[in-house]
Order: sequence, then structure tokens, then C-alpha cells
Amino acid sequence: MIAVIDYNMGNLQSVQNAFLKIGKKIDIIKDSDKLKKYDKIILPGVGAFGDAMIHLKKTDMDQAIKEASNSGKFILGICLGMQLLLSKSEEFGDHEGLDLIKGEVKKFDKTKFDTPLKVPHMGWNEIFIQKDTPLFKDLADEFYLYFVHSYHVECEKQYITGITKYGYNFVSAINKDNIFGLQPHPEKSHDIGLKILKNFTEI
Repeated sequence: MIAVIDYNMGNLQSVQNAFLKIGKKIDIIKDSDKLKKYDKIILPGVGAFGDAMIHLKKTDMDQAIKEASNSGKFILGICLGMQLLLSKSEEFGDHEGLDLIKGEVKKFDKTKFDTPLKVPHMGWNEIFIQKDTPLFKDLADEFYLYFVHSYHVECEKQYITGITKYGYNFVSAINKDNIFGLQPHPEKSHDIGLKILKNFTEI
């Protein structure tokens, strides 16, 4: 059973529709008490890190996610959902995250180049696989997915499974034990995105 967490930070219908395309039914839940009955959990989202954490804490969903992680349940964070897995973020101030993977969320540095980067980073871009992960089973070593974000993750090399170049290389996929994160949106990335979601259901 797969739960998608609804914390008022994005269009969950597109995630639900993507799973329907691969023949999987998922439940969208708001009640933290219900999370215990699910085998796999998806934390999607688009929006501000601080607002997301406020909502997760208000509903006790933050503790429910941590308990699920500690029990070995598989968790997939998508876009903002991936960033929330980290220790903290500098988006509009300093904010603590779920701290399931040690690391920080940083804004794109637009000043490194003669022509400043356009932020948010939006559109199709390439992921280069850095190490084997069940999420990328049967995929090529590099492939394109759809991105929309202004901040990116920095973490220890051991957790990095994919990188992407936008002006400079940034972390676009992470994995620590039963926890997975993707900066791009697989639900908006056509066949390859659907393959990644299917791989998650089969872990």
C-alpha cells in the first residue's frame, strides 16, 4: 500500500494519475495516524520549505514520517519533498528539515557566470547516475527528467545517486537505505518518470 502525503504543497492529482498509468492505486492522506498502515510513502510538493515544515509539524506528520523511516518503510521525496528529507534549508531564512539525511538546501548561485543563471531552473534536464539504486533499475546511465526548482540539495557524496548540470553540477537524486529523493518530477516526465515510479513500487 502506497500513501501520498497531502500537506497543501502541490498538485497531488498529477502524482495520483501517474500511478494509475502504471496500474497502481495510491491513497492521498492528511491524517498522520493513518500513515502506519502503509508500506511505502511519497512526500511530493512544490513551494516554500518553511511553510511545508510548519504544516508537517502542525499535523504531527513530521513525527509520523520519522517513525516510518525508522521502521524501514520506503520513502520517496519528490522536489520539495526531497529537500524536506534534509537537515535544514536556507530558503527565506533558516529552517530545520526532517533530518533523515544529513545535508542542506541551498539556493542556486546565479553569480558564478558571465551570464547569470535563470532561476527557477525549469524544464527538461539530464540526470547522470552516480551509483546503483533500485529507483534507477533498467535505466540508462543518463536520462532526461522535468525540473522546476530554485534551491538544490548539498549532502555527503555517499548519499548522491544522481547529479545534473545547470550552470554547475548539483545533486538531483539521493538515497540512504530506505529513503530516496528526486529533485525532478517523475510524474511529469513521461515514460522514464513512470518507470522510476514503477521501480519504487517494486522495491
